[in-house]
Amino acid sequence: MIAIELMEATTSAVSHALHTLASTPLAEPAPKGIDTNNIVTFFASKIAPILLAVLGVIFIGRASRGEISKVLTSSAIAIVGLAFIAGAATLFFIGDYLIDLIFE
Repeated sequence: MIAIELMEATTSAVSHALHTLASTPLAEPAPKGIDTNNIVTFFASKIAPILLAVLGVIFIGRASRGEISKVLTSSAIAIVGLAFIAGAATLFFIGDYLIDLIFE
């Protein structure tokens, strides 16, 4: 009789402990950091066209006043700047690929 009561008490305690463990939420996943891909996409799709439009208006204003040499110089500088930005973006993706390749 005592063994049956002890078995029932143990079963009840184990059942309660398992129910408590099952209802405990799992640990939150660790934050993964800043999503740089979406930031770069935002700048490339929203900010860069606005800046290029402003440069275009400035160049047209200078050209209408007869400052063609300054417009050509500024245009060349802008094109070289865009080439540097494109090169930096390319190196960013190549570096990401190399890191993934090395640390597989």
